[in-house]
Amino acid sequence: MNPLIRTAAIAVATAVAGTSLVACSSVNKSGSSADEAPTSVNIVVPADPGGGWDQTGRALSDVLTGEKILETASVSNTPGAGGTVGLAALANETDPHTLMVMGLVMVGAIETNKSATKLSDTTPIAKLTEEQEVVVVPADSKYQTINDLVDDIKANGQGVAIAGGSAGGTDQILAGQLLKASGVASGDIAKSLNYVPFDGGAESVTALLGGKVDAGISGVGEYAEQIKAGKLRALAVSGEKPSGLLPDVPTLTDEGIDLVLTNWRGVVAPGDLDAADKKALTDVVTEAAESDAWAKVLETNDWDDAFMAGDEFETYVDEEVASAQTTLKEIGLVQ
Repeated sequence: MNPLIRTAAIAVATAVAGTSLVACSSVNKSGSSADEAPTSVNIVVPADPGGGWDQTGRALSDVLTGEKILETASVSNTPGAGGTVGLAALANETDPHTLMVMGLVMVGAIETNKSATKLSDTTPIAKLTEEQEVVVVPADSKYQTINDLVDDIKANGQGVAIAGGSAGGTDQILAGQLLKASGVASGDIAKSLNYVPFDGGAESVTALLGGKVDAGISGVGEYAEQIKAGKLRALAVSGEKPSGLLPDVPTLTDEGIDLVLTNWRGVVAPGDLDAADKKALTDVVTEAAESDAWAKVLETNDWDDAFMAGDEFETYVDEEVASAQTTLKEIGLVQ
């Protein structure tokens, strides 16, 4: 071979190899380069399988792949400490095409678990759903209205026991805000509220039916079956309008209590994403949330559509964190 031709061929081959190395170095675990739309994502559920976060993550995965928005959307569970174990793992995640399911429960858990990782260490992507809370009593309870219950708490304080989910979660936040909205002074809320946490709705139902507690607070879905069976009586729901599962139950505002609170769920991504990666993930989630398949998911699960994305969702998260911090201090869970 002519020496000049041979030298040129080596130079071309070296250039091609260098280009290939550069291209490979820009490809992340999701199978696409960082500045391109993802073809796949990993959805982290920071809880055990079967709960609301897990249902949300798997439903989102099904829609993303079923609607051909992405090729794959794997789901992995990283449970522990109200979601803060998964939150800490997300803070160290290097794959920008990762989404983690979260919500109001995590907002409270960050405070009560004194988590070193905060939601400010993530990139908010979108709020997806809301689920109303319901306040219930046993069917033979003396309380006929939500105001009957609140008045008794005002009169007897911790002599009235209220069951709910984990300490610092949505149920306890609602209990604290319910007393405040009903005129209990901030400094007296902790002295008035006797909140008994349980691991799940089934345990709190047992406590209610066994006379161990006077009232209960949980997501509408947790208590709906027992309410319809006549074993529990619903006093009020916590949304802006009646629940689809319990259409005859008044809202707190219907009963004269100026309070709306829902157990919302959304998705965040690793912190410090560049603008292109943030937009790519937001676009993917938005497309899923606007699909007919997602509308069916909402209907099937009786979840309210609460879609909110981008900067609006980031502002919303900041406001929810501030509100939860105030309530948790008032009920004595955090300093």
